[in-house]
Amino acid sequence: MRATITTALLLTTALVQAQAPAPVKYEVASIKSSPPEARGGSGRPEPGGRRYRGLNLTLKLYIASAYRLKPDQIGGPGWVDSDRFDIEAQAEKPSTLEEHHQMLRSLLADRFHLRFHFDTKEMPIYALTVDSGGAKLTLHDAANSGEAWIEPGNDAPFHAKWTATSASMELFAFRLASVMDRPVIDQTGLKGGYDFKLTYTQDLPPNISPTALLNGQPFDVSGPTIFPGGPPAIRTSPRRSQRPGPNHGHRSRRQTHRQLTHTSSPPGIDTPGARRHYTYQGKEIS
Repeated sequence: MRATITTALLLTTALVQAQAPAPVKYEVASIKSSPPEARGGSGRPEPGGRRYRGLNLTLKLYIASAYRLKPDQIGGPGWVDSDRFDIEAQAEKPSTLEEHHQMLRSLLADRFHLRFHFDTKEMPIYALTVDSGGAKLTLHDAANSGEAWIEPGNDAPFHAKWTATSASMELFAFRLASVMDRPVIDQTGLKGGYDFKLTYTQDLPPNISPTALLNGQPFDVSGPTIFPGGPPAIRTSPRRSQRPGPNHGHRSRRQTHRQLTHTSSPPGIDTPGARRHYTYQGKEIS
């Protein structure tokens, strides 16, 4: 499968989309610089589906959440991946997850003065599909956007355990992409939200030798990996889609890649600078 990626250049002027409907916006919202001592980070609608709270996340991570991208699909000035912000926002009424994403896009565009220019490029992806045994999932549609969630965790070092509540396959693919080396595209065709658990064994980091010991014992790396598929209760499989040559006849997929070249901070927030550097691993965003 060929994956065609859309590139967007982020400029300093306001977001303009010709003949586009008026964007959905939060009723009230504030953006503040995160306290220097803050640790961790999260961003999601709160229970009830009306309020959105983001804590200690970079602009890059907020954009990744709002546009369903991997952070490494977003480039730009150094501060968008270093300076941290807290967001408090409230919608006029309880809203769906997609509506929160639309309102977050509008908020970021308004406060950071974003404008995108799109281009395309090809890059490899993973496709999330249902295997031959069919889906074995518990349907549980969320009453509001505050319910849909995937809680990451670990049973033991390098043994991941995710607990999903009312999670769509689109959300599952987005969260999978955060721990994989390329975007994950939902091709399951499954609609609605689901409850399920995912357990898998993570690869050892490059800086840890396979012969290394933990408390005098070797690391336990037994058990299923995230390939070729999930446990029987999930029955989904992320499959590698290699980049083909020009005559392979594979279907094309269009994804979004945004190159942030310039932007500005919201009024009342210190001008960003390359003060702190973090990675997106382990951050909770939905």
